[in-house]
Amino acid sequence: MKTLEVLRTALATAVLLTSFGALAHEAGASQEKITVLQDQALLNAPGKKAMMLTVDYLPGQASAAHRHQGTAMAYVLEGEITSQVKGGPAITYKAGQSWYEPAGSEHLVSKNASNSKPAKLLVFMFMDEKDAVLTPLNP
Repeated sequence: MKTLEVLRTALATAVLLTSFGALAHEAGASQEKITVLQDQALLNAPGKKAMMLTVDYLPGQASAAHRHQGTAMAYVLEGEITSQVKGGPAITYKAGQSWYEPAGSEHLVSKNASNSKPAKLLVFMFMDEKDAVLTPLNP
């Protein structure tokens, strides 16, 4: 009888821990991973800077709609990325393809086109030194 009670308690604890682990994973996985590789002031353009960064997406992951104050150029390193800038169609880019976003563009869709494979972007940005990399459209 005591053994049955211990087994029930152990099983209930395992179920609870697994549930909390899944919630923590979902919360942590809801945002893409942005890694700044370079952040340099432009000597020939006072008050401006250039940035180089990577954006890693898990399978099926998407960015929140956002705006870049500066100009952005993106290159797909791995996988496939679907991107849509306001006023244009959603386009899926494959590894080796790139696109341009004018300063101030509203980036409505940026997501991993695959639900089974990761995707990675290399992004170059040119912007005011005080500007953030991105500003959410719906904070």
